[in-house]
Amino acid sequence: MFSPGTKRANLSRRKERNQVDSHSPLTPLAENRKSQHDITSIANRPSTGTPAPWAPRLSVLARIPPAGKSEKGDVVDPIKPVFIGEFPQVVRDEQTSILRKHIPGDACISGGIDREMCLSWIICGSRLFIWNYLSSAALNNCIALEIPSNVLDQGHTGRNSYHGSHWLLSVVNWDSTSVPTNKVARHWNSAGIVLCNQKTGALVFWPNIRESVNNPVISLVSSDESEVTSSPVDGKTTPNGQRHGNRVRSSLIVSSTFNSMIASAVPGTQQSCVALTSSSSGELWLFYCSPIGIHRSKVYQELAGASSQSSDGGQLAGSKGYPRSLTWGYSLSSSKEPNWQFLLLTDHEIQCFNIKLFPDLNVSKLWSHEIVGTDGDLGIKKDLAGQKRIWPLDVQVDNHGKVITILVATFCKDRVSGSSYTQYSLLAMQYKSGVNIYSDIHERVLEKKAPIQVIIPKARVEEEDFLFSMRLRVGGKPPGSAIILSGDGTATVSHYYRNCTRLYQFDLPYDAGKVLDASVLPSSDDGEDGAWVVLTEKAGIWAIPEKAVVIGGVEPPERSLSRKGSSNEGSVPEERRNFTLAGPRRVSSDAWDARDRQKAVSTGIARRSAQDEESEALLGHLFHDFLLSGQVDGSFEKLQNSGAFERDGETSVFVRTSKAIVDTLAKHWTTTRGAEILSMVSSQLKDKQQKHEKFLQFLALSKCHEELCARQRHSLQIILEHGEKLAGMIQLRELQSMISQNRTEIQISGALWDLIQLVGERARRNTVLLMDRDNAEVFYSKVSDLEEVFYCFDKQLQYVISVEQPHGVQIQRTCELSNVCVTIVRTAMHYRNEHRMWYPPPEGLTPWSSQYVVRNGLWSIAAFILQLLNETPGLEMSAKSDVCAHLEALCEVLLEAYSGAITATVERGEEHKGLLNEYWNRRDSLLDSLYQQVRGSLGFRYQDLDEIVEDKDVEMLRKLSSSLLSIAKRHEGYKTMWKICCDLNDSELLRNLMHESMGPKGGFCQFVFKQLYEKRQFSKILRLGEEFQEELSVFLKYHRHLLWLHEVFLHQFSSASETLHVLALSENERSISSAEDGEAADHVIHEPTLADRKRLLNLAKIAVIAAGKDADSGAKVNRIEADLKILKLQEEIMKVVAADEVKQYVGGPLLRPEELVELCLKSENPELSLLAFDVFAWTSSSFRKSHRHLLEDCWKNAANQDDWGQLYQASVDEGWSDEETLQQLRDTLLFQASNRCYGPNAETIGEGFEEVLPLREGDSEDQILNDSSSSVEAILKQHKDFPFAGKLMLTAVTLGSVQDDVRVDDSPSPME
Repeated sequence: MFSPGTKRANLSRRKERNQVDSHSPLTPLAENRKSQHDITSIANRPSTGTPAPWAPRLSVLARIPPAGKSEKGDVVDPIKPVFIGEFPQVVRDEQTSILRKHIPGDACISGGIDREMCLSWIICGSRLFIWNYLSSAALNNCIALEIPSNVLDQGHTGRNSYHGSHWLLSVVNWDSTSVPTNKVARHWNSAGIVLCNQKTGALVFWPNIRESVNNPVISLVSSDESEVTSSPVDGKTTPNGQRHGNRVRSSLIVSSTFNSMIASAVPGTQQSCVALTSSSSGELWLFYCSPIGIHRSKVYQELAGASSQSSDGGQLAGSKGYPRSLTWGYSLSSSKEPNWQFLLLTDHEIQCFNIKLFPDLNVSKLWSHEIVGTDGDLGIKKDLAGQKRIWPLDVQVDNHGKVITILVATFCKDRVSGSSYTQYSLLAMQYKSGVNIYSDIHERVLEKKAPIQVIIPKARVEEEDFLFSMRLRVGGKPPGSAIILSGDGTATVSHYYRNCTRLYQFDLPYDAGKVLDASVLPSSDDGEDGAWVVLTEKAGIWAIPEKAVVIGGVEPPERSLSRKGSSNEGSVPEERRNFTLAGPRRVSSDAWDARDRQKAVSTGIARRSAQDEESEALLGHLFHDFLLSGQVDGSFEKLQNSGAFERDGETSVFVRTSKAIVDTLAKHWTTTRGAEILSMVSSQLKDKQQKHEKFLQFLALSKCHEELCARQRHSLQIILEHGEKLAGMIQLRELQSMISQNRTEIQISGALWDLIQLVGERARRNTVLLMDRDNAEVFYSKVSDLEEVFYCFDKQLQYVISVEQPHGVQIQRTCELSNVCVTIVRTAMHYRNEHRMWYPPPEGLTPWSSQYVVRNGLWSIAAFILQLLNETPGLEMSAKSDVCAHLEALCEVLLEAYSGAITATVERGEEHKGLLNEYWNRRDSLLDSLYQQVRGSLGFRYQDLDEIVEDKDVEMLRKLSSSLLSIAKRHEGYKTMWKICCDLNDSELLRNLMHESMGPKGGFCQFVFKQLYEKRQFSKILRLGEEFQEELSVFLKYHRHLLWLHEVFLHQFSSASETLHVLALSENERSISSAEDGEAADHVIHEPTLADRKRLLNLAKIAVIAAGKDADSGAKVNRIEADLKILKLQEEIMKVVAADEVKQYVGGPLLRPEELVELCLKSENPELSLLAFDVFAWTSSSFRKSHRHLLEDCWKNAANQDDWGQLYQASVDEGWSDEETLQQLRDTLLFQASNRCYGPNAETIGEGFEEVLPLREGDSEDQILNDSSSSVEAILKQHKDFPFAGKLMLTAVTLGSVQDDVRVDDSPSPME
């Protein structure tokens, strides 16, 4: 393709140089490939180079020298391309037929790859072959389309033409508006094909490659047919041309070649698409293709203008070969927009056009951007010194539609030496921020993303036809790389790496033919694009690993990128040495680990040091010696000195060695395919298992196991989990063998086989070096990635079980997959039990079977089974029983997985609330559904305890629910356990389960008490409390109206008294009357009345007495009696208030003491004013202290109840004696209040009123001198009548404090 710059030679001298040695292994030009040597060597494989396609094909490993292989059998030269897939046999047969009829140099084959649909196609003669190159089944599922004879180009193409193929093809995805979320298993049944002959312009349209194989729609070109419909660039184009059946003719005069085509489905139509082609004469053509015909119209002409560069910098009148390339402005894979944009590359600019689809087709120009001009900031600056001409060759847009990359060739002449050379560059453009690219604008739209990237500074001068044969592809790995295809059959990857451009050339020997096309493997789950994939003419399809580009890439011009090989062969080993020391920046395309740890492990590989490599090599050597001799002398010390114990986890050398054992690819598997491989799988897996056991023995005998158990628990855990997975894979192989015995063809149908293909395909895509292996071979070899099975269950189940299948088929396949899950996990658990002495302490270590991906995969299968059971109510009993059995087994392993994950998370001290909630929800969903199916099969209705059920139904239910009950008991599925006990009406079973299921929060006991409480079956709760005393005490802490009964039963009278006391004074407790048996569940709970509260207080007093006398019993009785008096006071107060407000008192809620006092003060009733002091007396000293301001208000209110001015005037007028004064003051409220609070017979709880509010000033030592209201006397001094009646007022409170209580007989009895 390229070479270092030299003086340009004429054509004759180049031919002579190429004809020197016709037997050279280097690729000759086309005219020299028809030698007698080529003709006679067709029947057999050549002695060197790629195997001939007509010979029996060996593995790609057969082509690699023995030195390139390792003992593991799956390690190849990292800079070599990797074989992906063979051509279908029908393609090989057609190629053989053509080669026998033509001279090899003239037998031209066209081909390409469609990136979106993962389809590859080849045109051999008059037949078009299409297949999915990533599906191994596609080799037997290739579609062959016959190209109509009147479309074939009958003209002679000429041997010097680099275009060769003369066909443009676009694949139309009819499902583009609903692209599957998974690209690994994309279906391509709904696809159309648009084929254009570059020479004649004839167009062929297959609406559906499955259905319209023999009935394509054709559009031919002639000069004598009716005129085509044409419109200017802003005009409308409607499909109204003449149509004759399936053939539409138009008047296109062929004076040039079509060089680019794009096509896409029109949304909202039935298999209709729009195709656009550009011709080298400056024309743009629009084709509207539908099953009934093709309409073509010329929508634009003379696109190039007069902008080409001559050798002297002048302008030419025209521009040969332009426009060059068409591409969509963004991805249309999921576009439903009525307007599309596409880009057109001319000789000096990029032009953007808009297609308006509805109501009529309309093509309009949006903007253009000059990339070759006088302003270097816009693109490439022309007319520089030594610059003669610039060719924009191809344009591509990245998958996100943000970056536009242009391949540019520049013809230059060195002024010093006079030599001419060609410089190749990549120009990356991006949209300017803030610019609306979808409107008709005339300002600058694009800007440089980065400075122009020079690929080859000085390459040899090529003919213009050769330049125009170059094509550009973008999007593959390494990220940011691009691949350039040339007409001589080479493919070169350009990658900007370590601050310089590096090139990697894909160039097979000449017997492999040319490179037809290149594409990118579908993106992985993290959204990154895959590795480059290349379609060859004869040698099948190959992939270029990311590591190959990074390691094998060289800096130009150290290596020639033409088919003549390298000019510095020592550069590759040097690059490999540098790579080994420094490591690649990113090596992820061939990372072999599962999705959950792929990125971390890839990073770990990139950081591996020389010490790690030496330690791993030493371990392999010591283990090999152990296999031969059984001796481990000094192994531990050697490994310790090498630093083998310094890394833990996936990067440990012990883990990597164990992984290499279980993941080894057998050499002789590569010689077979399909069923023959599976016959060898079991023995190969057994060999791996024996070797892994030997490795464990080596660890034990060398004392490495002890060191790993102490320092690297995670590493040892992973090593033993490799054994678990290997045992699970062996059982899976046995399961497949058993399933396949009843099938005539092992590869047809069968959910397990489809799963193997899906998982194997995913592993092949994640590891490019495995692309030449069979899916089943990869699946059974990648043992350490067994989690991928569950990942496919979670993310790709729809590709194994389709909702379009009959329900019976769905159920059969689902049960098969459920059996797969259970087999794998149970085998792993069995292995763990057998080797339990080998495992490290499990604290904080999550088993692989409890990882997130495994749990989600198990749940996906279980949820799908539940969905099937709900959607098929009329399922036969036998089928339903089988489905439920599988679901039950699946439920068990899923819940065990959650249990392991939760335990490890709790031990690590991590947040686990979300995990617990997920576990509880899924557990209850599964157990409830399973029990519903069991009950439904017997026609059971929901029962309560003590309901009568027929014995035969009970025994059948007991038998069917025994295993489910066992699962529920292990995983605290209390709801299911309760339902089973109720339906069986088995109180003994209930009590046994309550004894066995004692969880951290009361377990099943608390759940049973709660269920009985919600059903208001209080007597059953108390009867169970006789056997479960402590558990019921815990439960009844929140239900005091039952707690005191349980405490009385336990003879805990003191506690019962406290419970009753609190219950009597609580505001929102339920009444004790509601605890009677037989009460309806919907019974309305009323607030307890004062009578109920007094009854509870009396019961509390009895309980104190029953408890016996102690130091606190007297105080408890006094407190209870005081509360009884307060309740009595509330009754009296409420009666007076109700009478004053003309309302009937019905009991009312319990009021707080301060509320009672405030109620008395607001009423301004003398009787209630005096009762307020009684409330204070029967509360407590703390209450009086905290509410002293309220007590002061009571004294102020008491003073206001009498007319002291009138009393004073009467005492003066009548001249009262001391006895008369006493008699008159006795009826005042101040006298009565003073007698109640300070009199000789005053009763209070705790300290008296004197400690809070003394009667006279100076009576208390603690009295605050400056506080005007620190005594009753001080409060009275604030009264308005005190200046003249103050003596009477003070006399009243003084006489009241020394006189006997006048209301003793009226005080309420404590027991009232």
